[in-house]
Amino acid sequence: MALHRKDFFGLRDLTADDIRYILSTAETMKYILNQKNKKAPHLQGKSVIILFYEQSARAKLSYELAAQHLSANVVDMTNSAHSMERESLQDMGQLVDQMGADFIILRHPMAGAARLLAECVEASVINAGDGYNENPGQSLLDLLTIKERKGSFEGLKVAIIGDLLHSRVAKSNIWGLTKLGAEVCVSGPPTLLLPGIEKFGVQVHYDVREAVNQADVILTTRMRMEAQDKTFLPSLDEYKRFFRIDHNLLRYAKEDAIVMHPGPIQRGIEISDGVIDSPQCIINDQIANSVAVRMAMFYILSQMGGALA
Repeated sequence: MALHRKDFFGLRDLTADDIRYILSTAETMKYILNQKNKKAPHLQGKSVIILFYEQSARAKLSYELAAQHLSANVVDMTNSAHSMERESLQDMGQLVDQMGADFIILRHPMAGAARLLAECVEASVINAGDGYNENPGQSLLDLLTIKERKGSFEGLKVAIIGDLLHSRVAKSNIWGLTKLGAEVCVSGPPTLLLPGIEKFGVQVHYDVREAVNQADVILTTRMRMEAQDKTFLPSLDEYKRFFRIDHNLLRYAKEDAIVMHPGPIQRGIEISDGVIDSPQCIINDQIANSVAVRMAMFYILSQMGGALA
């Protein structure tokens, strides 16, 4: 069986078979979600702690629903985490661990936070996003959505457009897609591309039209324009002129290309209104898959041991 570990940090550490196993398990969980009674007993009597040091209502809700559908007890400690910011992550983790937690879902602004926490707790730690490193849960729901629409990853051309420097989802998607056999092309403002990104096994295009040329899938990132980001890009208007996904740009992609976004989307910036409202944009499919993927992550870790042994 794949994934012989107690924690889940990201896709970089996984094999192609590991990823396929998670996706097939998520498909089984979708079957459960389609039943009138969505409850399954796999985590009955277990405790899941939500520990988000960064806000994300969508991600938090999907983890909560996933745990509840598997009959776990869920405690949201997000407010406690923010009120105890001076307490170290290890101290907070050990506090939760000593109270009998079986899972800790951690979202943290520091890259490597999930690994740091996992070293000092018996509970299984799931990385819900760590700094600019990875966001495996979002990536896996993206992969499941692509698999449902395209059937296979072999031979697919996937274009990832936008801010690859700050997007942890983009990094997770690159690891996952390349391992599964897809051809990945990236494009974005040169200041927002990772240094040495070619080493990830992707093709880099500074002209976005070349990146989306004959693409089967177009993945966009969320653009930020906070004060510290103005050193990377003067304005969102400049980004829109060159990198926004609109119908003119889609003419270069395959006729049946799909457009995806991790959310929350900024209408008219990353993707034009016309494309968002078209059948090619499958953001709703991504949202629908979010709970099933998190259920699969819980279920697989529950079979591996850790605090659940």
